[in-house]
Amino acid sequence: MNSTKPILAPDPSWRVSPRYPDPRVQSLDPRFDKYRLFHAAVEMLASGSRWAEGPVWFGDGRYLLYSDIPNNRMLRYDDASGHVTVFREPSGYANGNTRDRHGRLITCEHGNRRVTRTEYDGRTTVLADHFEGKRLNSPNDVVVKSDGSIWFTDPPFGLSSDYEGDKAEPELPERVYRIDPSGKISVVADDVAGPNGLCFSPDETLLYIVASRARPNRTVRVYRVSGAALSDGRDLIDCGPGTADGLRCDEDGNLWCGWGMGAEELDGVRIFAPDATPIGHIHLPERCANLCFGGAKGNRLFMAAGKGLYSLYVNTRGVSSADVIDVGIF
Repeated sequence: MNSTKPILAPDPSWRVSPRYPDPRVQSLDPRFDKYRLFHAAVEMLASGSRWAEGPVWFGDGRYLLYSDIPNNRMLRYDDASGHVTVFREPSGYANGNTRDRHGRLITCEHGNRRVTRTEYDGRTTVLADHFEGKRLNSPNDVVVKSDGSIWFTDPPFGLSSDYEGDKAEPELPERVYRIDPSGKISVVADDVAGPNGLCFSPDETLLYIVASRARPNRTVRVYRVSGAALSDGRDLIDCGPGTADGLRCDEDGNLWCGWGMGAEELDGVRIFAPDATPIGHIHLPERCANLCFGGAKGNRLFMAAGKGLYSLYVNTRGVSSADVIDVGIF
């Protein structure tokens, strides 16, 4: 059920930095300086969710959708009014979201253990819920390639309790899957410990996948993409005391990673150059789960954190068609 009544607002204790440049936006390497706008500050757009995830921008409607997993709902931030309303409730404990090449919403649902597409008329089409006769675990995050194929991660995170889904035993190993435009589902990676966020490089020759259960430290892995197959998988980034969650690539191939875990100074977004050097950090008062680029010019970073939604204008744009496509619906 959708609601047009605003339900969330920024935390009144939040303060935009009174100084430019915003000290919350930190350069760790001179390569980051070109992406940092002197007179842009981190803004809180809303607070009050339990665990915000999966932001996706709809430029054609000037709004952002994102998930509030434990509350079993999806929220809609309207860029014109600044209001947050309910987009879908219940949402099947939705997590990651993206858009396909036709602008339709693609959603990972923990509770229903499936990947769905929302059609132009609002109907829901199930794209994947089983593999080889067994139920998926809890699809987590999803991206769409330019050929129309859909790639998603399927860890068991949503099965571990009744908080972000329904507690159950996994029926399948944790894997990364690909849905062919014809609807055929195949396994593309089974060597990722806790597969989480994923994204393609600008030319789609590389796929980055967060291994959020890797040990001794969490990692970001990278694979070569050859059509429908992955090869040469290796750890690219050692997260050390932090951890990546959702991530996006910008037009120069830099990785913008939702970041946190452990010390408070790790919370926010960590930016890595293509060679895996950390070049920047956006400090938030809570761990960032996922992010996307959007806004009228594609240069606004939206960050879904634990309880809040934040944004920052930057001097770059995302490369994912799901972030910048303007042919949509709803």
